[in-house]
Amino acid sequence: MNDYSLSCTSGIDLLLWRLLSNNWQQVSSLSFHSSLDTQEVCLQTVATKTPRTPRAMTKQARRIQLIKATIACIASNGLSGTTMADVTQQAGLSLGIVNLHFKSKDKLLIETLQYVADEYQQGLEKIYSDSSLDIAEKIKAQANYDFSKKIIDRNKLAVWFAFWGEAKARPTYSDICARYDAKVANNLTALFTDLKSQGNYPDIDPQMTSIAYTALTDGLWLDLLISPRQLSAAKACAVVGNFLARQFPQHF
Repeated sequence: MNDYSLSCTSGIDLLLWRLLSNNWQQVSSLSFHSSLDTQEVCLQTVATKTPRTPRAMTKQARRIQLIKATIACIASNGLSGTTMADVTQQAGLSLGIVNLHFKSKDKLLIETLQYVADEYQQGLEKIYSDSSLDIAEKIKAQANYDFSKKIIDRNKLAVWFAFWGEAKARPTYSDICARYDAKVANNLTALFTDLKSQGNYPDIDPQMTSIAYTALTDGLWLDLLISPRQLSAAKACAVVGNFLARQFPQHF
């Protein structure tokens, strides 16, 4: 079995797991994370402690500091194992500070999920709105972004999978993930639709291609999280590039 088929298998397993755990109504509401850039990308090494910061911080800056500390704690302890005390210790702050800003663990976790989703979406919006890029270049840019050091940060990957695993039991998590996934899926499907017209690909179904793309790339994300020594970001990029070249040979 080659790398492409292995990644497809892991992607399909992950797709089925997400359908069961999240109870989503539409398969098209899935997120997808991909890459084309075959240049070697090193996984980011995350410090075990969030750097201490001065007392004089704006409210928003303090909230982000606490959210980043929460990301590190979730990656280490999971959602259920993360406590407000863990977060304050990670951030180097007092328990009263986190209670002041978030009131409860539940609100802190929701804000953390929203922060990670918004951060990813903002990066994609810059790509989609770049008028200097043609359709194929936007897809390549998204792929490169999806496997950039910022996105494949092991702590953030761990956070995504932690929240996905809890989505079925927590409607708020499910709603945030579904809104985020639907927006990304719609944008990518639109790009595939335009590319189909440009290249005269009569057999391509843009929505189905997006679903396949999602299953493949989410599986690669999972592989990078649990088996970083067996799969590099560069190799994952090559797998995704191979998939796109099979679908759109005139463009990739």
